[in-house]
Amino acid sequence: MAVQVLRNDQRSKLDQNDDVLFYAEPRFVHHLDEAFRGRLTQLYREKIPPCSTVLDLMSSWVSHLPDDVIYDRVIGHGLNEKELVANNRLDSHWVQNFNLNQSIPLKDESIDATLIIAGWQYLQQPEDMAEELLRVTRSKGQVIVAFSNRMFFTKAPQIWRDGDDRDHLTYVSKVLMAQGWPKPEIIAEETRSTGVLGLLGGKGDPFFAVIATKP
Repeated sequence: MAVQVLRNDQRSKLDQNDDVLFYAEPRFVHHLDEAFRGRLTQLYREKIPPCSTVLDLMSSWVSHLPDDVIYDRVIGHGLNEKELVANNRLDSHWVQNFNLNQSIPLKDESIDATLIIAGWQYLQQPEDMAEELLRVTRSKGQVIVAFSNRMFFTKAPQIWRDGDDRDHLTYVSKVLMAQGWPKPEIIAEETRSTGVLGLLGGKGDPFFAVIATKP
């Protein structure tokens, strides 16, 4: 049984309709800017060794993994079949609503690195997800949860809507540690816009990440 961290009211969403309906139409757009995406790819290059088995949860049409790094396998999950089919980094994928069923259909200790990008903020049962991630992750494997300050407001649970950036980092870490993950590494950075705006000192989307490593 997962150790519960959230109260029931903190799990509530403004839009209580099935998430599958919200994601029924594919969105072939970037939800985070180029500066954020570049920093994310750099983090993957630093943290995920070549030949790893990678699980990209709550994915879409792009995974942001370095193009020149070869992984043993990249498994994708999401809520829109067309987006997942268009993602050429995925070797396989499946569609599942984790707010209805948190069971991950993978074997114990079969994954080296799990990616959750701009997705944790929509989980209503994050404790069960963190427990499942511990089960499927190999020793020394990692979970990388990254996000910025953007969200689909009506689809984010109250715990995320009510918090600021620091609260979000603390919340993700607390849920992971409650399920047996060691204290995570925290990254909170500003990014610089690309192009002319960057040259003038313009800022990109802020970059936040929680990285937990299984003992």
